[in-house]
Amino acid sequence: MRVVARDPGVPPFPAEVVAADLTEPGAVAAAVAGADVVLPLVLFTGGGTWRVDDGGAADAARVNVGIVAEAVEAARGTVVFAGSTSQVGPGAPERIDGTETDHPESEYDRQKCAAERLVLDSGGCSLRLPTVFGPSTGSPDRGVVTAMARRALAGEPLTVWGAGDVERDLVFVEDVAEAFAAAVVHAGRLAGRAWLVGSGAGVAVRALFELVAATVAEHTGRPAVPVLSVPPPPYATASDSRSLVADPAGLTLATGWRARVPLAEAVSRTVAGLVQSSVDDVSPGTPNPG
Repeated sequence: MRVVARDPGVPPFPAEVVAADLTEPGAVAAAVAGADVVLPLVLFTGGGTWRVDDGGAADAARVNVGIVAEAVEAARGTVVFAGSTSQVGPGAPERIDGTETDHPESEYDRQKCAAERLVLDSGGCSLRLPTVFGPSTGSPDRGVVTAMARRALAGEPLTVWGAGDVERDLVFVEDVAEAFAAAVVHAGRLAGRAWLVGSGAGVAVRALFELVAATVAEHTGRPAVPVLSVPPPPYATASDSRSLVADPAGLTLATGWRARVPLAEAVSRTVAGLVQSSVDDVSPGTPNPG
């Protein structure tokens, strides 16, 4: 296992860790040299979230599409791409099964589609991921579950846009890792196609945030913070106001994979990881500002 990134940190598994700027000439070829399998997981948005900043689309494409193109060209083994269920676009039904035609609306999704097409045309495959979450391993986690858990741990109320009745499909990070492992094993069967990863069950955003608040209360012994409705911000998109649930039946049939960690357990383990990391940050030799 080789992990390559500008700041790779320390992965929670045995690996060769390489710090490199993959936008530098020759860096991608060196990163994938000798690899039997390549998983290009790069993402550049130019902002503090997953959304590609409109003013930085070209810079984002250099990473999100350009690095994938170089990886496809240099790879001598299987390439498995990390796509997104949102690539289908806002016109799709609320429950998708992978047979829909893509109509990507956002720059993020357009770049995902472009990079994915390069991988599929080369004989690789793509796993389109829903909302993925889990304990952070050191890198900042910009995901909604971790963000809300951090707020709750700080005693701050959690805010939902509007009624919070939009449904999302969430999968624990360990289940996603198992999906990639299954894709590697069954790469020949999956080649040339995009496959949906999902739990097959949606959860309303308000219900999710209430679960996060209750779980933090359970771990800290404090009262649960409130969940409040607020108007959607100006940068909200059409996709933000529609439900999206992924039916992974195709991937299950092809590989046997299915999401196994229940949502409540996954949220509890995520919160436990945040609580433990906050304890670890205050070492015996470090004065506690509180």
